[in-house]
Amino acid sequence: MTTTQASTTRSDTEPAPQQVADYLRNNPDFFEQRAELLEELRLPHASGQAVSLVERQIQLLREQNSELKARLLELVDVARDNDRLNERMHRLTLELLKTDGLPALLDTLNDHLRREFRADAVALHLSGRDEAQVREAGARMLPDDEATRNLFESLFSTGRPLCGRLKKAQLEHLFGDQAAALESAAVVPLGEKAGRGLLAIGSCESIRFHPGMGTLFLSNLGELLGQLLASR
Repeated sequence: MTTTQASTTRSDTEPAPQQVADYLRNNPDFFEQRAELLEELRLPHASGQAVSLVERQIQLLREQNSELKARLLELVDVARDNDRLNERMHRLTLELLKTDGLPALLDTLNDHLRREFRADAVALHLSGRDEAQVREAGARMLPDDEATRNLFESLFSTGRPLCGRLKKAQLEHLFGDQAAALESAAVVPLGEKAGRGLLAIGSCESIRFHPGMGTLFLSNLGELLGQLLASR
């Protein structure tokens, strides 16, 4: 037999890589009785040097552990932020419940939103109330017209808060002269489908309010104010 024939014969009898892979998948306990092979297998490493399969597994476990730690720390931070938010919401609720009359309610709301929630602008637009009373309290009337409904169509149709970088016309409608300085805002319906008005909270930071943020706090605040406005 020639050298070429011997080489060809050996090549024909060797399993293909896919066959090896399939065999190992079908026999996951293969290495249990052959642990020494794990030390002999070599895999490329980012450093350019080859490492054993065991070393590679240890490296992967370390990387996974680091990722899990990072995710855990992120969840802890979120939980802490939520706790702080709940505490501030609780304090705001207690202070609002103490108020007597519309002017006191709006003053307390404005003060807390600016001090506790980093609001740069606060505007309240009310509907279904006496206009003179609303203006005297420092709020504005919410026009019941097509222009207003078109500007905030999604809010009126869904009854959910609107957050993000609003259009210039929307900002001007809500904040008037303060609109030019604002980069993002949250608009909260008061009562069902904004039946009692809108609360607008503006920020000079472009990322303070964004479409992807959670709105549970804002929704709860809108429901609370809707109930309080009904009794004042």
